Amino acid sequence: MPRLPRELVGLRIAHLSDFHLGVAGRGQAAVRRAVEWTAAQRPDLVLVSGDLVSRPSGVGALHELLERLPPFYAVLGNHDYADSRDPFARAIGSLELPPGALLADSAVTCELRGRRVQVAGVDPRTFLRRDARPWELADPEADLRILLCHFPRVLQRLPPGAFDLVLAGHMHDGQICLPYPGGKLRLAHLRAPYWVGEYRRGETVMHVSAGLGTTFVPFRFFARPEATELRLVA
Repeated sequence: MPRLPRELVGLRIAHLSDFHLGVAGRGQAAVRRAVEWTAAQRPDLVLVSGDLVSRPSGVGALHELLERLPPFYAVLGNHDYADSRDPFARAIGSLELPPGALLADSAVTCELRGRRVQVAGVDPRTFLRRDARPWELADPEADLRILLCHFPRVLQRLPPGAFDLVLAGHMHDGQICLPYPGGKLRLAHLRAPYWVGEYRRGETVMHVSAGLGTTFVPFRFFARPEATELRLVA
């Protein structure tokens, strides 16, 4: 990261995404393993990029799992509001998270290693209406600016340099994929510009998580679930 202060070199961020709790399948076990792993890693920061539940039956499990995590910040995704083409998704109503943890077109600033780190979050509803303006939340005095948004396409809407790091999910790395020599065909969102891993646009780095749960069908094929530890370097 070009403008990373030396005090923040080596900062460890756990990135989790797309739990989709309430859907039967192996994704539930993947989420539990990811939460246990994250707690054991003791990262400097835990960030969660949306789609936490897909049905009301997953809310109890969500609260139980979140209690095991170190303090975290999260945004919601379209499935948290049942805004999806998935015929099995169900509306949850209001989703309660620990105080200060949920960012919805809002931002917080914390001190890590003596430096100011800002975390801003996009509400999925305003993003889908194209009303979200997260760059207006960016603190020019922060030493590191991080944006949480469920949708990777947010990278295309950001002014240059507004944020240093963007964390997103949503794509599941295609979830159902057909491998071929040197790559794979992702059957969901065939024309998507971002799938999984690291992308750069100017001085902004974005990490897209493959996520942990599933939609439409309760399994993945050649798209392994993922919990990620990011280590920042200058």
